[in-house]
Amino acid sequence: MRRHLIVLALVAGSGAGSAVYWFMADGEKREGGVVASAGESAAAGRDVSAVRLALPPFDPGALRRDLRAYIRKRPGRAGVMVTDLRTGRSFGENDGGRFVTASIMKVDILASLLLQRQRDGRGLTGAERALAGTMIRESDNAAANVLYAEAGYGPGVARANRTFGLKHTKPFPTSWGSSVTSPTDQVRLLTNLVSDRSPLKARGRRYVLGLMGSVLDEQAWGISAAARPGERVALKNGWVPLRFQGHGWAVNSIGRVSGRDHDFLIAVCSSGNPTMETGVATVEHVADMVVDSLRDAGP
Repeated sequence: MRRHLIVLALVAGSGAGSAVYWFMADGEKREGGVVASAGESAAAGRDVSAVRLALPPFDPGALRRDLRAYIRKRPGRAGVMVTDLRTGRSFGENDGGRFVTASIMKVDILASLLLQRQRDGRGLTGAERALAGTMIRESDNAAANVLYAEAGYGPGVARANRTFGLKHTKPFPTSWGSSVTSPTDQVRLLTNLVSDRSPLKARGRRYVLGLMGSVLDEQAWGISAAARPGERVALKNGWVPLRFQGHGWAVNSIGRVSGRDHDFLIAVCSSGNPTMETGVATVEHVADMVVDSLRDAGP
């Protein structure tokens, strides 16, 4: 289900004058999990007994069956990987499948370049920061071309990916959009953007997530469909018609959906979609389906 988004600016602790931008999910609130006994009210001087509804245990088998049934009815193929950092619970389906990255590769390009500069003891130049903002927020391909070259093209990004622990991602030597990856690898990359164990320092991690949290409104589709009102979203989408590496459209979405009780890292990839709109619908439904199952399950 699509949810409308607004942008909320939050001041970051990475230095004076810096800010991290997040999408804030907005929409109709769902029913909560606490109910009070009928006819009892505090105003009447009686105790209100709150009963927390028992949540069913997570059933990965049932989710897998339902998800496969949905994907079978859709054109093309899809893969998903989701991890909840709060509960430690994960779920994947075709999560090791290989997919053309399209523009989700731009997150890898920026993270790799930041890691290289960190090792050199310097940061991005002003011009590079401007290009990075355009590359992530607007998905500008020309900016990505420049920064891919700065990162050492495919070999340079591949070296950084080994440090990040990516196993399935193969950066294309010169054309970044033709690289291939897996949903599992994309969640590994996202983990490197949120974890203190990442080789990338906190300032660099906040910088990338901040850009992902301020993409243009028209590009705020995808994994944001899994967000509930009040939750923060940082994402990057990719979409491209395939000519030499398949057919139809590749449509992908990666990112983070975080709230009070959950902190999801999500990657959904698809290919063989007859149109971009078909791919977007598949990606959003898969993200929403998996995240809802994870968040609505008991221990």
